[in-house]
Amino acid sequence: MTTAHDELSRKALAIHERLCAVYGCPIPYFHDFDPLSELISSLLSHRTRNADSGRAFKALRARYADWACLRDAPVSEVEETIQGVTWPEQKAPRLQAVLRAVTERHGRLSLDFLADMPAVEARAWLESIPGIGPKTSAAVLAFSNLRKPALPVDSHHHRVAQRTGLIPRSLSVGPSHAALAALLPPDWSAQQVYDNHEVMMLHGQRCCFFRNPACRRCAVLDLCPTGQGLAGEPSENVRPREQTRAGTPP
Repeated sequence: MTTAHDELSRKALAIHERLCAVYGCPIPYFHDFDPLSELISSLLSHRTRNADSGRAFKALRARYADWACLRDAPVSEVEETIQGVTWPEQKAPRLQAVLRAVTERHGRLSLDFLADMPAVEARAWLESIPGIGPKTSAAVLAFSNLRKPALPVDSHHHRVAQRTGLIPRSLSVGPSHAALAALLPPDWSAQQVYDNHEVMMLHGQRCCFFRNPACRRCAVLDLCPTGQGLAGEPSENVRPREQTRAGTPP
């Protein structure tokens, strides 16, 4: 008997295949950081433009010989170094607290040991540290050179998932990680899971905009109840309840 979950899974796969045809899968990984560096990069990126968080990351690397030096530096110095990101006064102490927690729990400042853990266990270990949420844990495993099958969900991905009906409008970004991952085939490779995040994100950036979505040229319009309702109306009719905040929690 077909269940509602089965139907959603088939829909998620159909959306994935359509968007892969548009954006070109497999999508190359955008960098090759070790997992600890990816953790720092991800924490800097929270509600910050990629260009600004990238500059802050490079500034940290230029100023500190290694991440232990960042961990042990005066917090005011770290805040000064990452001034280009949003809320540097919050991110500087958070970065150092997370690095101290990694050191205390693992015995040294490294996350390379996560390579030997299943993705679910590795994410649980990371999320046990205050300041690390599901988006950051998934990013560390998926985007770093660990290349594990973990699904990050940013605001663009979340918006597309809500509008297409893969998740309820009431489901926030944090819980959506588990809900959306559960719709993907369990035997998918890390590359396929990464592709899913990337095409959903790219579609949110290039078509399913926060305001004025380009529904009439959407490759998944026939699978999107929101788009079908808007395709014949001015796109300004997207209501605030259909939109997500610009940022996503860590």
